[in-house]
Amino acid sequence: MSSKYSEKNTINGAAVALEDYGTISAGSSSTEKVTLIADDELVTSDEELGLQLKNIQGYDPTLDKGNYFRDGKRKIDFVLVYEEILEKKKQKSSTSTESGEPQKKTQQEKHEMWRQKFMVNLKKAGLDMEEEVVQGDKKMIFYIKLSAPWEVLCFYAEDLSLRAPLQAHPNPSNNWSEGCLRTVHMPNCMAEEVPNQPLDYYTCQFRKSKLDRFLGSDNRATYFSSTQRSGIVHEILSAAVYGKRKRAEVGIHRLLEEEVYQAAFPLHDGPYQKPKHFVPPDCLNPRQILFSYWARWGKWFKYQPMDHIREYFGEKIGIYFAWLGFYTAWLLPASIVGVLVFVFGIITMNSNTPAIEVCSSGGDFQMCPRCSEKAGCTYWNLSDVCIYTKISYLFDHPGTVFYAVFVSFWAVSFLEYWKRKNASLAHHWDCLNFEEEEERPRPQYTSLCPTYEKNPITGVKEPHFPQRDRLPRILSGAAAIVLMIVLVLIFIVAVIMYRVLISVPLFQNKTFRPRAAMIASMSSAVVNLILIMVLGRVYEKLAYKLTQWEMHRTQTEFEDQLTFKVFIFQFVNFYSSIFYIGFFKGRFVGYPGNYSRFFGLRNEDCSAGGCLVELAQQLAVIMIGKQIINNAQEVLVPKFKAWLHQRKLGANKNVEKARWEEDYELIENEGLFQEYLEMVLQFGFITIFVAAFPLAPLFALLNNWIEIRLDAQKFVTETRRPVAERAQDIGVWFSILDALAQLAVISNAFLIAFTSEFLPRLLYKYQYNFDLKGYTNFSLAYSPNGTMTHECRYRAFRDRDGEYTLFFWHLIAIRLAFVIIFEHVVFGICRLIDIMVPDVPESLEIKIKRERYLAKQALADTDTIMMLAKGDEDDDQEDGMRLRVPTQKV
Repeated sequence: MSSKYSEKNTINGAAVALEDYGTISAGSSSTEKVTLIADDELVTSDEELGLQLKNIQGYDPTLDKGNYFRDGKRKIDFVLVYEEILEKKKQKSSTSTESGEPQKKTQQEKHEMWRQKFMVNLKKAGLDMEEEVVQGDKKMIFYIKLSAPWEVLCFYAEDLSLRAPLQAHPNPSNNWSEGCLRTVHMPNCMAEEVPNQPLDYYTCQFRKSKLDRFLGSDNRATYFSSTQRSGIVHEILSAAVYGKRKRAEVGIHRLLEEEVYQAAFPLHDGPYQKPKHFVPPDCLNPRQILFSYWARWGKWFKYQPMDHIREYFGEKIGIYFAWLGFYTAWLLPASIVGVLVFVFGIITMNSNTPAIEVCSSGGDFQMCPRCSEKAGCTYWNLSDVCIYTKISYLFDHPGTVFYAVFVSFWAVSFLEYWKRKNASLAHHWDCLNFEEEEERPRPQYTSLCPTYEKNPITGVKEPHFPQRDRLPRILSGAAAIVLMIVLVLIFIVAVIMYRVLISVPLFQNKTFRPRAAMIASMSSAVVNLILIMVLGRVYEKLAYKLTQWEMHRTQTEFEDQLTFKVFIFQFVNFYSSIFYIGFFKGRFVGYPGNYSRFFGLRNEDCSAGGCLVELAQQLAVIMIGKQIINNAQEVLVPKFKAWLHQRKLGANKNVEKARWEEDYELIENEGLFQEYLEMVLQFGFITIFVAAFPLAPLFALLNNWIEIRLDAQKFVTETRRPVAERAQDIGVWFSILDALAQLAVISNAFLIAFTSEFLPRLLYKYQYNFDLKGYTNFSLAYSPNGTMTHECRYRAFRDRDGEYTLFFWHLIAIRLAFVIIFEHVVFGICRLIDIMVPDVPESLEIKIKRERYLAKQALADTDTIMMLAKGDEDDDQEDGMRLRVPTQKV
């Protein structure tokens, strides 16, 4: 290949969206051809691409000297910040001169000693340093700028198994919605051309001995991306010792916890605001492109620039936003069907015979008091709750049964198609087998392990923490989870007792009597929401400390264990009150003269509209309330934290600051854990209990449209740049989503069978009256003689002696049969969907095999490869097949 084609020429071309991403087009030669652009010519690749690549001079990172040392040559890869209060510094110097006797080291002196030793070890690791000091009125701020030289970058790139580019081709694109709109000849308002589209590469693991075979290796300044450079420096910082290793005095994270340093972060690539003068879009820095084409509110309906997000923040954050966008898009059909089901309930509400009978009953049905007559509760007429009976029909009609089945299929299909999307993204971003083949032990793990043992896969000795020592720690964590869950259940009982106690004075008041159940239910739901949010925050901090103590080997294992702990607790925390209303409330009430009691209080019954209405209220309050609180927190809390931080620093907005000063004034990035947790809990709300609240997917969709832009603004404008992390999927969150989808089938089956009025009315239709005339009277039992002051009615299928009727036992049999049939049919069809939709597209499998073939050619050490991997490793290559090694450099 001609030497005039440089990497600079390669990456500055305009990328073209290919419609056949993941496929081999027209012939094998199309995958082998390298698409490169010279300064004085256009590459004519119309045969493969159908379009020409334009020669556009794009953004050059080396021109932004704000991210370089004073010499303008060495790039700043990381910044450490610590502060010293001037008064303490003067006090320290005065005390040291007054007394010559040896004194115990103060905390400030200990911190200074730790910093010095840490810096010495960083220099031994090969990092370059440069210090900047900013003096204010009350404190001095020290900025330690770190840069990794070329030799250090190459060593760690090989050690960390970073990916190196072999061949470049334009960035592929495959969007199903764009294809659908093109099929029906409709314009796509969601599409937008984003400048400096990253190219796609054929890659393999970096090897310094093969450096001349990788694209761009002749330009050391830009060969490693800013995310790769900061990741390498972060690896060094995490493993550097600052004290005694036996005391776990290792790594920058421990120093931050001890407040030896106030911050450690990589720099953003310049400001996010566009310059006031005109700048061509392709000359904007990556941060400005992300803000202009992604984080602005005006882009809420546009596709997310996923490759730009991944290139700037890394694969882990890129996969999160890809999943969030994919989930939000799939919420659209679920929301439309849910709204149609709700509208169907509104249209048919006036033809609901039981509601008509209730509203026209007048004083025909005198109902038993909702609490003890001695407490002052009085008899009431069923017609008093006419409006609530009509409202209950909106959430309890035949359409909700269809919707429960639909959402079960929707959830399984969503997860199956996400697996396909995830496989395509992981391959496209070169992290398909990252966790199995390349993931290294966590720096904190390697620093604290007491022994070394040989890795059975690599054969290399590495730090090891014995399983017998880890097991007691894991059991202690499990005990903490159980203890916190018991605490949650205690609070749930307290909320139930509050609801019972508050209902008594409400029923005694004539004004509030018709709305007593609703007021008690809504107020208790608000109290429950507050307790949920407070307990959740406390436990998350506890779970993080416990997971650190358990000593998990890789970052993936650490995050999976942390996620599992927190989700188990949050599942009980958020859903326990909803499960109680849906499956237990009103089941153990008893009957007049034989009421069941709990702590001396009569067990609470469902409201006049039924438990399904209360369940819908509880869902609406907790789900929508949680979304409002979370969005308010994401808007207000970062701004408040930034204001507080800038006030402590004494920041002056009128003074021009260096890049590291501006980034230090931003707040710390807290990662993705809270974002995933919020979305997964939301997924549970819209699947597990959707039979009670068909509008849940609509509220989730509206929230997620806001959520994407809030998160985008937070990452781009309000927080420091996070260290880019690699990931091949969303981790254990997928397993949790899958478990929730399975649980949703069971939950909705029991909700329809035992909580809804669907089956009792259906059985009455076929046994007594198809038009449901007389159903209201049939569903009300008479109080046994002598149990009440006056004869009254209550909801139950009992005779005058309080015994269950034959209809009740028929209904139980129908309910159990419905649950079994519903689960088997839905699970069977879901399993069929799982089989019919392969996890990895066939076209992608072909492309993966093709890249393995190219990688073997590019990195061959001899003239021939002795033998290719056999059938199980590469299905597309024949046993014993010989390859030629290319004589030219790739």
